[in-house]
Amino acid sequence: MSGKGQGPLAGVRVLDLTSVLMGPYATQIFADLGADVIKVESPQGDTTRFIPPGPDASRGAMFLNVNRGKRSIVLDLKQPEARFALLRMAQGADVFIHSMRSSAIGRLGLDYAALQSANPKIIYANLYGFARSGPYRDYPAYDDIVQAASGIVDLQARLSGGQPTYAATVIADKVAGLTGAYSVIAALYARERSGVGQEIEVPMFETLVSFAMVEHLCGSLFVPPEGPPEYPRATSEARRPYRTADGYIGVMIYNDKHWRAFFEALGDPEWSQDPMFASMRSRTQNIGAVLAKVAEVIETRSTGEWVELFRKAHIPATPIKSLTDLLDDPHLVETGFWQERKTPAGILRFPGIPTTFSETPGAIGDPGPALGGESLDVLREAGFSTEEIADLQAIGAVRTAA
Repeated sequence: MSGKGQGPLAGVRVLDLTSVLMGPYATQIFADLGADVIKVESPQGDTTRFIPPGPDASRGAMFLNVNRGKRSIVLDLKQPEARFALLRMAQGADVFIHSMRSSAIGRLGLDYAALQSANPKIIYANLYGFARSGPYRDYPAYDDIVQAASGIVDLQARLSGGQPTYAATVIADKVAGLTGAYSVIAALYARERSGVGQEIEVPMFETLVSFAMVEHLCGSLFVPPEGPPEYPRATSEARRPYRTADGYIGVMIYNDKHWRAFFEALGDPEWSQDPMFASMRSRTQNIGAVLAKVAEVIETRSTGEWVELFRKAHIPATPIKSLTDLLDDPHLVETGFWQERKTPAGILRFPGIPTTFSETPGAIGDPGPALGGESLDVLREAGFSTEEIADLQAIGAVRTAA
């Protein structure tokens, strides 16, 4: 293994042929944890480079964040010479990861068989929309498409008066990216024990269906079904932040202990004796009425009063915070979550690594690289001579930063 980073993945080298968000998010995690991530881009560059705002036209904020700590090489993989260069680079790599459809990566001659021939121990990860064994294999897939196909949009409609809506975050991309990250790390661990590389498939569609069905499979877990695939508490229209006398608050009165503490804090009102509040089962069966009653009560006091009451009663509760609020959140400030870096583009603020390691802490790398900024370094490390690099440049198979 080779690489220059700091963290539990130091020494791991990753060839990253992913773009947009799903794959780059997975490889951002690798880079944060110390892997040497070589971002292999087309001459046009990753699409997210051009999403503003940014310090220049080819490095937008999203790109700078999700590609931090990586190095960029530009290869025109439509040219055979570039493909051969990549296969030569793979000889010294531990992981090859891409986010193309299976048909597209096959046309480039970069399927698992090709990479395995170059390096039998390589971990080869496919991150794409739909599993290649099914009829959707060649359908294009973006986050909105997978949200719609996976049931997430339909679930969101339950909370918006029947109007289908997307989740206000790219949940399919990020869940699949996280899944890809842990899958590759698991395969690296297996290789340490067996010495054998392998191929991994992480399809967005199947990953998000699995994610949604953790709680929502519900009664359809049983064959024949004992109920529809839906967890009623999560889809109740009454499940929403509660309006207070002066704003809104998020509250989770969940288990029996919480409910006893809630009633005690209110002085055990008469309505608390209603049998529907008696147990988890009865509350779940009457979830709409239960949440509606709580909403009615919450409106009687201010947000500050409720936060104080709930915290004294050890009931989970918080004021509603905006993304702007989080930039100065006292907990995030105290834990050092936000990390500022001086760069040629000015001072940039990054969200920190959310996990900690007592012995091998990771580190936030430099912001997303210039397109082709490290092309020459990467080729030299792979053993290419000055003459070989010049030949690749002459035919446009490899390009460097402008």
